[in-house]
Amino acid sequence: MTESALLNAPALTSDTLDALHAFVERHPRLFVLTGAGISTDSGIPGYRDENGAWKRSPPITVQEFLGSEAWRRRYWARSMLGWPSVGQAQPNGAHLALARLQSAGYVTTLVTQNVDGLHQRAGSHGVIELHGSIGHVHCLDCGAQYTRASIQPLLEANNPEVATAIAEPAADGDAHLDFDGNLPFAVPACAACGGMLKPSVVFFGENVPRERVAAASEALDAADAVLVAGSSLMVYSGYRFCAWAQQRGKPIAVVNLGRTRADPLLALKVEAPCAATLDALAGRLAA
Repeated sequence: MTESALLNAPALTSDTLDALHAFVERHPRLFVLTGAGISTDSGIPGYRDENGAWKRSPPITVQEFLGSEAWRRRYWARSMLGWPSVGQAQPNGAHLALARLQSAGYVTTLVTQNVDGLHQRAGSHGVIELHGSIGHVHCLDCGAQYTRASIQPLLEANNPEVATAIAEPAADGDAHLDFDGNLPFAVPACAACGGMLKPSVVFFGENVPRERVAAASEALDAADAVLVAGSSLMVYSGYRFCAWAQQRGKPIAVVNLGRTRADPLLALKVEAPCAATLDALAGRLAA
C-alpha cells in the first residue's frame, strides 16, 4: 500500500473492535492466517495495493531461477540490496499481539504466508511457514544449509559496484533494481560442493510442500474459526484455507486494508491497520 493510502486508511472504531472482540469470544480457538500486510509496520513492503493488484511486476518464478544464470544474477543482485529490510526488521505490534493471544489460548495455530520469521521472534510458537524462510539458504546439490545473513557479506564483497547502488526495498527481501542479468555479477555458490544455492522459500510457480498444507488443514479442523490478518488472499496457497473453512462451516474474519479474494465468504471484515487492531484486541482478551 502506498504512503498516501496508509495515511487515508480507515481508523479502528470502537464498534468495529467490539464486533471483532465478540467474534473471538464466540469462537475462542482461532486458526490465524497472516500475510505481508502484517509486516509492513516493520518496514517490509507488501506485494499488493489496496485493490489486490501487484505494486510492480510479479516476482521471479522458480522456473526462471532454476533455468537461467541471467535470472539468478538478477535475483541475487536485487536480494543483496533488499535483504537488510528483512534482516534488520523487528516484530511490530501485530506480531506481538498474536503472540499474546496465543499465550492466552485464543490462537490454536498460526499459519503465515510470510517468510520473514517475525512471528517466531515475537514469541509465537508452532508457526507453520507456508512459503518457508528467507533467513535460510540451501544447496540444491548436496543439501548444505546456510543462514541468509552469512551469504550477505560474500555478495557485497564479490560485487562491490552493485553493492553501492541505491534501490528501494521491495517485498520479502527484494529490491526495485533494474539489473540486467547479462551484466557481471558473482552469484553465491555452495562452500561445500560449489553447487547452486537457493533461498529456502517457495518461489512463485513452486508448490507449497504437502506436509505443511496437511498440518495446516488438520489445524483448521481443530479450530472454531479463521482469523486472517494482513492478506489480500489473492494467492491460492492462502485463499484455500478460507475456501476450506467455508466448506467445513467455520466462520471467517479478516483484518486487512483493502479488498480480499475471500470477501464474499466473510462473517466479519475489519478494514483497519493490523497492528492497532490486533493490539487493541489482545488488550481486551489477553490482559
